[in-house]
Amino acid sequence: MKILILGAGGIGGYFGAQLLRAGADVTYLLRPRRQTLIQSDGLTIETPTGRFTVHPPTVTADTVQPGYDLILLAPKAYDLDDALHALEGALAGPGQAVVLPFLNGLDHLERLDARLGRERVMGGVAHIAATLTADGAVRQLSPMHRLTVGPRHESHRDLAQQFVALCQTAPFDSVLADDIEQVLWDKWVFLATLAGMTTACAGSVGDIVATPYGRDTTLAMFEECCSVARLSGHPVGDAARAPALELLTAPGSSFTASMLRDLQGGQRTEHDHILGALVARGDRLGVPTPLLRLAHTRLAVQAALGA
Repeated sequence: MKILILGAGGIGGYFGAQLLRAGADVTYLLRPRRQTLIQSDGLTIETPTGRFTVHPPTVTADTVQPGYDLILLAPKAYDLDDALHALEGALAGPGQAVVLPFLNGLDHLERLDARLGRERVMGGVAHIAATLTADGAVRQLSPMHRLTVGPRHESHRDLAQQFVALCQTAPFDSVLADDIEQVLWDKWVFLATLAGMTTACAGSVGDIVATPYGRDTTLAMFEECCSVARLSGHPVGDAARAPALELLTAPGSSFTASMLRDLQGGQRTEHDHILGALVARGDRLGVPTPLLRLAHTRLAVQAALGA
């Protein structure tokens, strides 16, 4: 299986490097500056148990050619248009490469389906806390590292199974999902609550629940998100609800959303794609989302001030 990964950030960098070490045929599509760095120094991964460096083959938007079986797509949601432009060479010609996106929310699936056709777009969810260091290494921030993949069209069911089998040769967790869109909803509900609360309160889960109203407010925001999911036909079941609430209300927890790290670092955030898109769906369904609106407004103000 020939795999192309767009970008070597927290998701693409970490999981791609682990697949390379397991012997997978992985190429990275990079911006020229990132390509120069990785060609010179390699791609370094820092984990809680150690560090390693791989030296992957790389291409740029100007040099990429078709011929890949699977394209892993993991940009920030606001970079999706640029990512698709960079992939034009890989998607050209008669080849039928399947795109496997690992983006937050669900709006990206609608856009990819409209552009490529549903039969060329699988579903994926990445669970990892990772960041890029100042010298370009990918740093895994916690032991959690899981990819969940599932077909959205019968034509790529075998490919999904083959990819998960390949992932199972690498030292991270991998799951083949029967209903990948439900998994996407489950993560979206959790992430919107985590991002909404930690950015609005500028603190960790532990900081929030240590206040008089923090736990109850977290639960109320979570229920707003669950209501949108339920009326969208994807209710969050007990198997997803229980661990989500445990993480969102754990006393003393230092857990925060990457969106808070982006905000504090003066970087652009995905507030429109994670919070705003959920509010918009709630509006269409008649679901009140006052807490999500407040969190989104706080981030929108910061984005405007930083513009």
